[in-house]
Amino acid sequence: MKTNIKFIFGVFLVLLLILSSCTQEDYTLGDLTAPSNIVVNTQVVGQDATHPNGDGSGSVKIVITGDNALSYKIDYDASTAVDLVNLPNGTVTKKYTALGINTYRITVVAYGKGGSSTNVTKEVTVRSDFNVAPAIVTALTNDASKKWVVDKSVAGQLGVGPWNVDSINPEWWAAGVNEKVATANGFYTATFTFAKVAGTGTYSLQVATPDGAFTKTGSLTTLPGIPASGDEGCYPYAGGTSTFSFIPASSGAPAVASKPANSPSTQTSILLSGVNTFIGYGALQKEYEILVVTSTYLYIRVQGTETGNAWYLKLKPAL
Repeated sequence: MKTNIKFIFGVFLVLLLILSSCTQEDYTLGDLTAPSNIVVNTQVVGQDATHPNGDGSGSVKIVITGDNALSYKIDYDASTAVDLVNLPNGTVTKKYTALGINTYRITVVAYGKGGSSTNVTKEVTVRSDFNVAPAIVTALTNDASKKWVVDKSVAGQLGVGPWNVDSINPEWWAAGVNEKVATANGFYTATFTFAKVAGTGTYSLQVATPDGAFTKTGSLTTLPGIPASGDEGCYPYAGGTSTFSFIPASSGAPAVASKPANSPSTQTSILLSGVNTFIGYGALQKEYEILVVTSTYLYIRVQGTETGNAWYLKLKPAL
């Protein structure tokens, strides 16, 4: 009998331990109060009574403050595709490059605990002036017109790396000599004629693609009429002509190399208008930053339609 009592008691203790170990604990996320009192302060550089839209540099100092905000993201211009940039400390100087006086709608997302967020917007009007160096115009257009092609004879005629100013080189991948000849020779036969329009002070680009435009497909191409799906390659394209302008480069790349492996920038960009022109690769945005330009060599950097990518192109004058 004593043995049975001990056995029953032992079973009772085991059950008690099991039940106690299965007791559900309650977890709480704490206060999930969304950020509040978010203020976007903007100071247009050079703004005064005589220059209400700034000194023409296009620079705007932005400071974001608020309660219960752990971090911020910012979209500098709501008139373009949404591009939220991480801004942990809420402070930045943005250089707007569209020429003339333009108004931009800034959108800020402030993030709090548990993923809570608050959105605010603010408009800023700023003036951007830019006088391109005559040497750049002469090298690119010969002060009349000049035809360029991608230079298949050099390594790195196409390359890709991260889109930031800490790496201004195609560190992820670079094409070898003649790399696309067998698979996408249209990449090398397309021509890009830059012209300075006499008497008007304007510029134009004429694109001819006898063997098709080298591009991605669907939403990753900037060219109309390209198939909605398919591999990267050369697709029939009629080419076209559009105006372009020289603008101050918006990337923030320095005028001299910041690291031994980095390329400096001329801090000047080619900005294409319309949808039917491109330079080299039809899966790029419209601002092509000129890293180097001489009478025989054009080296440019441009943000891809996959916006984390910086693409690099090397061109030479066409024969």
